[in-house]
Amino acid sequence: MEISLHPELCEKVSGFKAGIIQYSGIEVGPSPQMVKGRLQLFQESLYFDLQDKELTDFSGLKEWRQIFKAAGTDPTRYRPSVEALYRRIKKQNYLLPVHSAIDLNNFFSLQYEVPIGIYDLAELKTGITLRIGYPNEEYSGLNGRNNSLHNMITSADDIGPFGSPYVDSIRTKVTEETTEALQIIYLKSSISNEEGDQLTKSLMNMFLQIHGGEGSYQVLSC
Repeated sequence: MEISLHPELCEKVSGFKAGIIQYSGIEVGPSPQMVKGRLQLFQESLYFDLQDKELTDFSGLKEWRQIFKAAGTDPTRYRPSVEALYRRIKKQNYLLPVHSAIDLNNFFSLQYEVPIGIYDLAELKTGITLRIGYPNEEYSGLNGRNNSLHNMITSADDIGPFGSPYVDSIRTKVTEETTEALQIIYLKSSISNEEGDQLTKSLMNMFLQIHGGEGSYQVLSC
C-alpha cells in the first residue's frame, strides 16, 4: 500500500519523519507473559523516574509538544498520545493488558518516547497520506469521543482520517481478529534517517517475533 507525506505537513513541521511498517499473516491474541511482564516493569520503573522529573525532561515528550505547536495544535489542550501515557503512569494509573498488538505498541511508545499507531489494514483503503487535518474533519476515537482533526497531524485514506499522534479512530482499531496491520511510528524529527531506519526495523522484528507473519518497512521523511 502506497503511503506519502503531504507537502503542507513538510512545510509546517521541518524534518518530519515517520516509520511505516506493514504486516501480513500475523496472529494477535493475549500477550505472552514476557510482554506483560516487561510492560509492567517498565511502567513501575518509569513511575519512580517521574517522581523526580518533569515531563519536559523527557526529550521525546518535549519534542512532540514542539511538533504539535508547529502543526497548529495546542499541546496543552491536545496532548501527544505518548505524553498522555506518561501522565497516566505518573498518577500510577498503569496500563492494563489488552492484547498482544496493543500491549507491544504501548511498550514501544513508552520506551522510545514517541506516539505510535497500529491499524487494521483490512479496514483501510488505498491512497494513505500523512497530512494536516482539514476544517470539520473528525472521527470517533478510541478515547470514546468525537475528535476534531483540524490543524492536527493525521493519517488519512480515501475514506478520510483514521489515525493521529493524538488519538486513533475506532474504524481501524486492531483486534484479535486482525491478520494484516499498518504501524506508524511518529518519529522524532531530530533523529537522522539512519536512526529512524534502525528503530523502525527493530520494532518490526520484535513485533514479528511475537505475532509471526511477515513485515516490510520504510521511513518517510520531509
